[in-house]
Amino acid sequence: MPDPTTAGPDDRHGEESSGPGAARAFRVATLDEVAQRAGVSRSVASRAMNNSRNVSAPKREAVARAAAELGYVPNPTARALATSTAGSVVLALPDDDPALFGDPFFSQVLVGVAAALDRSELNLTLMLASSERGRERLARVLRSRRSDGVMLMGLRKDDPLGRLAAQTDVPVVLGGRPLDADARWYVDVDNRGGARLAAEHLLRSGRRHLAAIVGPVDLQASVARHHGFADAVAAERLPADWVEHADFTYEGGAAAMTRLLAAHPEIDGVFAASDYMASGAMRALRAAGRRIPEDVAVVGFDDLEIARHTEPPLTTVSQPIRGLGHEMATMLIRLIDGDTPTPIILPTHLVVRGSAPGPV
Repeated sequence: MPDPTTAGPDDRHGEESSGPGAARAFRVATLDEVAQRAGVSRSVASRAMNNSRNVSAPKREAVARAAAELGYVPNPTARALATSTAGSVVLALPDDDPALFGDPFFSQVLVGVAAALDRSELNLTLMLASSERGRERLARVLRSRRSDGVMLMGLRKDDPLGRLAAQTDVPVVLGGRPLDADARWYVDVDNRGGARLAAEHLLRSGRRHLAAIVGPVDLQASVARHHGFADAVAAERLPADWVEHADFTYEGGAAAMTRLLAAHPEIDGVFAASDYMASGAMRALRAAGRRIPEDVAVVGFDDLEIARHTEPPLTTVSQPIRGLGHEMATMLIRLIDGDTPTPIILPTHLVVRGSAPGPV
């Protein structure tokens, strides 16, 4: 990345000293002097001063100590001029539902993003870009380079945001892979493997009439969870088509469960691709006179706080939601710093509770 310390004299600070023929002159400490005192190269000193990740902790500490001793403090204005950076990144969401801000999934992602950015000196701008006006606003930000990078969450098939991301030359990191495009940089979770774990758990507990409630067909996470369920059920030569689609909400899960019971009253196990849909399904099961887990066992996906407060508590697939946000922001910082990170798939694991206690 360009060296922000070459912007000029305004980027250097130091101590006053006297000289011949002058009352007092300002003694300017240079980055070269910081590097020499720290025992590192100038490029390492520059990366350390810019909080780049690819500097070891001992070297970072040595540079910080040398800068403090010499009184060297980079000027933020000069840094911005030298690096042509905006000092901010965007988290763009293809959603404008006010309920989004009360969604615990989104709030955990945001906490993870903020934690990663905390040490980077990058500000975070949140943009809702579901409307044409919102997308145009984001496009203007990218065209004018008022952002150093973008994180996009939850892209659906044929999403205009995906096309916008493909046209920009600023770094873009996706939260979740898109269905219809090759993404170079993304952070995702093992959706397919997690759903397979859920179905296998139901099968090991003796359930043989399994159904699934999955999300929208144009969302990669939903499709992957559907496939994971089908993988496990098909391996046992059982029907894999007892499936209803919903919208990841409580109400959607309840309605989907009602439809499944009407079509397949013999259901004894249900996988729901989100905890909210699972909790809605549990309401529909109780309304139909089904006991949980005696008559029907239920497994969700996410491990949100709601999973601990259903009755009985919900067995679910836990995904590292906060870690998803943290890794997205970390990957974006690395791209801005000039690194070339690789995509990341975060692991999932099963948390067993009362709604599907497993084999005795």
